Amino acid sequence: MTRLKWSTLLGAICIIGITLYGWIGLAQSPQPSVRLTTNPPINQVRPLEAEATTVLGSGHYNPPVQLMLQAFDAQGQSLKDAKIHLQLFTPGKNPWFTTDFPIVEGTKLLDIEGNAPTGQLQVQQTLPIRGTYQLLVGVTPLVANAFEPIQQKLTLTLPENPLKFRYFGILVVILLAVGLLGGWVIGGRQTIQPGEIAPQRVRLLLSGLIVVAIAALLWVNISAELAESHHTMSMSMPGMGEEVPPSSKPAKLQSQGLYMQLSGDQSATVGQPAKLQVSISDPKTSQPLTDVVLKVTTTQLENNWVAFAFEGTPDNNGKLAWEQEFFDGAPHSVVVEIAPQANAKEQFQPFQVAENIPVEGVAPPMSVRLISLTYFTGIVVIGLLLGLWLRHRQTPRTGLTWNRSVS
Repeated sequence: MTRLKWSTLLGAICIIGITLYGWIGLAQSPQPSVRLTTNPPINQVRPLEAEATTVLGSGHYNPPVQLMLQAFDAQGQSLKDAKIHLQLFTPGKNPWFTTDFPIVEGTKLLDIEGNAPTGQLQVQQTLPIRGTYQLLVGVTPLVANAFEPIQQKLTLTLPENPLKFRYFGILVVILLAVGLLGGWVIGGRQTIQPGEIAPQRVRLLLSGLIVVAIAALLWVNISAELAESHHTMSMSMPGMGEEVPPSSKPAKLQSQGLYMQLSGDQSATVGQPAKLQVSISDPKTSQPLTDVVLKVTTTQLENNWVAFAFEGTPDNNGKLAWEQEFFDGAPHSVVVEIAPQANAKEQFQPFQVAENIPVEGVAPPMSVRLISLTYFTGIVVIGLLLGLWLRHRQTPRTGLTWNRSVS
């Protein structure tokens, strides 16, 4: 009986060991994956500066970064005949340290799905703010059951522009100097005349600070209210919104036996993705065309910089659909060019369709404005206290002298 128990125990241990070995081997075996590379390297990319323009000398502009997704199988070979779905999300909200585009924080920047015959998908995207972006990538086979679908979450971290720290440092020095000077003046020997509650220089300084604080608060509130009322009026009365120049190219065109149409949202709002779609068909047979190449380019019209670009092929229905966020509150031009593939049966001259899309800007939240104002006020107060302390150390036994006239 004892020998039987030992045999049973030994067998159970062997079964558990084999099972654990199989699990460990399965966990350590290569798995299908998606690799992300950028051009230029992400540590050389900087966020878009507000009011950036391509005009030389008018502001720094960085071309959109190229995001390249490559799908690999378990053996490390590129997957063939795949479809890649990319969703790109901006860094999350941080009200204490906001960015140049606070409305864009924590939103979907891009959503696109394209065919990847070689397992690769490329997009060019301008990244508006610093922080860690999230990419949700799904890879599925064009041929059913050719391989197991892949779902992967990737990240890329965009550093802040060093010029921002330099400008912030200069501003902090200026505000500290203002506060330091005020504290030095207040902390000095002052003479109060009969009937006065404070020396004249102190009263003038405090009055100036109060006026500046009131003006800053009024500017914060009025600008926010004007932006909100402008948004409401433009939504209720479209004719009163920002005038958008008409596109020089049509949104739908029939040419050389092909029909192409660009459709989707006719307007957009900062912080919300807009849905767009281009479709290609044969007008005679109404059959979709797939052996073509589509080049999509989205350009901000005020400063003429490229926000998004993509080159790919339509799906089996002759369509290419995507969602993109217009993070800058200015009109954008969406241009789609069609060209034949190199091995296509029918060759034709490339042609384009386009649409100019008005974008409604959204004012930063009041909380963000007040937090920034609090930071600046706090820096002045620190300088003020530092000035008082330095003045007190210089003249520890002297202070405000209260000279009262005795009649």
